[in-house]
Amino acid sequence: MPLMRRMARTAVVAGTATAVSGGVSRRQSQRFQEKDAQAEAAAAPEAAPAAAAPQADMVTQLKELAELKDQGILTEEEFAAQKAKLLAG
Repeated sequence: MPLMRRMARTAVVAGTATAVSGGVSRRQSQRFQEKDAQAEAAAAPEAAPAAAAPQADMVTQLKELAELKDQGILTEEEFAAQKAKLLAG
């Protein structure tokens, strides 16, 4: 009987250790995910200046459309439609 008790005790200790280890792993994983989310949130304001590039591209496209209109390639209606399309997008 003492052998069975030792085996049962060992099984309980091993099971408890496994459960604790799993809990620690989950908590650490959650902490790392939270830190990653905070790092991404902190990096988001750096992305704002990059938004200026598409706006500069839009200005360039509007200038090109105006040149095409001035050259007579685009009519006033076509120019207005393309301009509205660019400004809406």
